[in-house]
Amino acid sequence: MLVRDAMSTMVLTIGPNHTLRQAARLMSARRVGAAVVLDPDGSGIGILTERDILNSLATNQDPDRETAGTHTTTDVVFATPGWTLEQAADAMTHGGFRHLIVLDGGEPVGIVSVRDITRCWTPARRKAPTLAV
Repeated sequence: MLVRDAMSTMVLTIGPNHTLRQAARLMSARRVGAAVVLDPDGSGIGILTERDILNSLATNQDPDRETAGTHTTTDVVFATPGWTLEQAADAMTHGGFRHLIVLDGGEPVGIVSVRDITRCWTPARRKAPTLAV
């Protein structure tokens, strides 16, 4: 199975000047754990995750003053739609992260998460064992 089969194509993109509170509200509303941060004048494409926001709050930073750009991971590993899910899982395991931005032609076309991969690898329905009476 390939990344294109598992990835979410509804990509939340934000700018580096969004506050962490704004980013958290958008992520919550879309029920996603990460946002792609597009900074054409700076670092290019990065990712802001729920963990980045949590780490900021844990150090008593103000989510109304802290910006996405300050907390964005810019040293990002990107996947392509043609990667296998094994390649994506391997990259995540070795890199210690849970989301991969999927690029096609240099543009973000999706995000694949650990949850997306496990959903593909786990049968949709498992028959409950029947007990003999």
